[in-house]
Amino acid sequence: MLTLDKFEEAAETVRKVTQETKLVYSDFYSAQTGNKVYLKPENMQFTGAYKLRGAYYKLSTLTPQEREKGLITASAGNHAQGVAYAAKCFGAKAVIVMPTTTPLIKVNRTKNYGAEVVLFGDVYDEACEHAYKLAKENGYTFIHPFDDLAVATGQGTIAMEIFKELPLVDEILVPVGGGGLATGVSTLAKLLNPKIKVIGVEPEGAGCLKASLKAGKVVTLDRVSTIADGTAVKTPGEKIFPYLSKNLDDIITVPDEELVVAFLDMVENHKMVVENSGLLTVAALKHLEDRKKRVVAILSGGNMDVITMSSVVQQGLILRDRIFTVSVLLPDKPGELCHVADVIAKQNGNVIKLEHNQFVSINRNDAVELRITLEAFGTEHKRQIMQALEQNGYKPKPVRTIM
Repeated sequence: MLTLDKFEEAAETVRKVTQETKLVYSDFYSAQTGNKVYLKPENMQFTGAYKLRGAYYKLSTLTPQEREKGLITASAGNHAQGVAYAAKCFGAKAVIVMPTTTPLIKVNRTKNYGAEVVLFGDVYDEACEHAYKLAKENGYTFIHPFDDLAVATGQGTIAMEIFKELPLVDEILVPVGGGGLATGVSTLAKLLNPKIKVIGVEPEGAGCLKASLKAGKVVTLDRVSTIADGTAVKTPGEKIFPYLSKNLDDIITVPDEELVVAFLDMVENHKMVVENSGLLTVAALKHLEDRKKRVVAILSGGNMDVITMSSVVQQGLILRDRIFTVSVLLPDKPGELCHVADVIAKQNGNVIKLEHNQFVSINRNDAVELRITLEAFGTEHKRQIMQALEQNGYKPKPVRTIM
């Protein structure tokens, strides 16, 4: 049972290895949503995510014999680092099975904590199946990343910290992969205040909990597809499903495009790097129907490799019309390029890239294509630039930008 006594015990235990992540009031998101929005920055934990809470508390409940046999788990990265760090604290061997798609930063950091890393499968579920096989073959103690009541209790300590800082909190948004974090947070929140609303947030391409709640039982998705790798789970936890069914008030699903924009907003307005899974709650803020509520969005982690970060930033700029590509046709004669450039310059557009295609027409004197990738201030500025090109005799056509 997940009881107040156990949550209090877990809170005392995890305090030994966690950093204080005080709530951050967000003027930006509060103004956007009409609510008082607070961020719980678990991306600032030593291992870069909340997962250390559940891993360390779980290990503290094991017998010395169970730890001596060696520990094994499967994870897309954050639980891996949590178990690896906790195992190091307890002097235990740790083997971590990670999907082959796991970002390099998570793989390397897990190794740096002294764990042995095995890469297997494309998604978490395949890695987990392989981890169970290795556990049986080698006698390791398996530490499940979410379908474990002790792990969920450790994760739930986040809710206790939220209530201590913001006793009158109305709503808590929590990311959902397999459901461990949502179980701990929602269960403790309801114990402390039955009237509070706890909403789970899943990526649209991996909505296993929403499908399970709709079916009234745990179901497995055929496939998952999302940039939120930390929540790319096909099946929610069996043991924790009754708690999720009882304590979650709603589930919101978020498309990947909204996570991309949320990353850009978070970097620009809060100067924080939050991984895609951690941004689920931020992206969900605009989907809330309530107004004038005290809302806490849990930022579950910040472990993102630089290549992914670069791609997300670029795509975010494109989605916000801060970068766009336009195609114009012009005669192939001296001065035409200068004329186009002058029109753009007068509108304060900044040219990033030019592509000149002479073979768009048989008659080059009639027309060649010029593709211009531009930097703008946003949608309204983009419209002004397009309008200016139109007024100067060009017929600009938007082109899907590929960075």
